[in-house]
This record gives sequence, C-alpha cells and structure tokens, in this order.
Amino acid sequence: MTRASVVDHLVVAAATLEQGAQWCEATFGVAPGPGGAHALMGTHNRLLRLDGRHFSRCYLEIIAVDPRAAAPGRARWFDLDDPRLRAAIALEPRLVHFVARCDQAGHAVDALRQRGIDPGELVRAERPAAGGLLQWDITIRADGQRLHHGTVPSLIEWNGMHPADAMPASGLELLALVARHPDPDALQAAHAAIGLQGVGVREGEAALVATFATPAGRVTLHSGGI
Repeated sequence: MTRASVVDHLVVAAATLEQGAQWCEATFGVAPGPGGAHALMGTHNRLLRLDGRHFSRCYLEIIAVDPRAAAPGRARWFDLDDPRLRAAIALEPRLVHFVARCDQAGHAVDALRQRGIDPGELVRAERPAAGGLLQWDITIRADGQRLHHGTVPSLIEWNGMHPADAMPASGLELLALVARHPDPDALQAAHAAIGLQGVGVREGEAALVATFATPAGRVTLHSGGI
C-alpha cells in the first residue's frame, strides 16, 4: 500500500527570474526569496514559503531557464522546452504544475504505473543552499512532460533537509489547491493511487487552481490548461 503524499511545492514558470520576481511582487505584494541553480536541468529558481492549515512545509517555486547554464542533454522538467508553454510565459509567469512529497517515492511511481500512467524515472538532483546541500529524488519523464497538464504531480523525496525549513514566513497562506480535468474520476483515481492529500478534484478543462491569502488580499492563480 502506498503511503500518503502531500503537496510539497507549486511551480510557477517564468521567461526569466527577473520577470518572475516582478510578477510575484505585483501579484502577492511579497518579493520571492533566494533559490539556486539546477545544473542537471539548466534552470534556476527563487522560492517563497507558503503556510496553511493543510499545507505543511510547502513553498512556491518560481522557475526559469538559466541563460548562463549549458543546455542539458535532455528535455527540461515541467515542459519548460515546450514551445506553447514558452510562448505563454513570455507574456506572463504562470502556475504550471505542483510537486507531491512522498516518503517512499518509488512505491508511488509503481502505483501510478499500475494504473497505466508513466511519471518517468526517479532522478537524483541537488543544489547548494545557504544551509547546506539540498538533495532530492524527483520523477522526470524523458520528454520532460507534465502529466495531464500538470494535474497529476511530479513526485519528490527529499534526502535530508527540506528547503522550507530555512525559509522565513512570507505572509502567504495557501488556502486551497484544486485540479480540474474532463475525467475527474480518472484523475481522482490517480491521486488516490499515490495517497495524495489536500488537493481537490473538479470536472472541467484540465487546469490547476490555487487560492492564497496574501498581504494584498485573496489571490487565485489558474494554469489555464497550458
């Protein structure tokens, strides 16, 4: 039986980190904190802690292709090489995905495969951080694609420290995360296979909808099916 998984972080894709930081301040009234570079994927990020009754050790990741990094020898994660997504985020950063934290990610991968869903292989990744070296295993498909427009999460298992533990409070609270899909029963079954907790499922065009309480008031992000 697969143990429960929970929302680890939300992924907002931006054309550049500068664009992402400006969007974050304009949208939430809060500047994102520091992040780091991912040599494996040729990307870099900035992070912001999210509090919430149902979302412990959760954060927002703003991610972009790192122009200083060499192109990776594989497709980047989260569909960041997809021309349609790149065109969308050139206009404005966008919520594109979420990542679920598991204690036994390998079992969760097997559970999805038993349902005919291929989340990709678990890949070891790492990056330096202020508190030490962050290390994790994360599912990445060879084609870099998200599953069902990001409504089925990538899976992550942290090895050692978790980045949210070193982040100061941001004043942001994640109130709700809802995944919409034309076949909500199939999506609910995929979530149940990995024991996912805290994510609602609704019928509709494939999309994620995240609602926050912020210093600027209530804010809702919608992935828009990209």
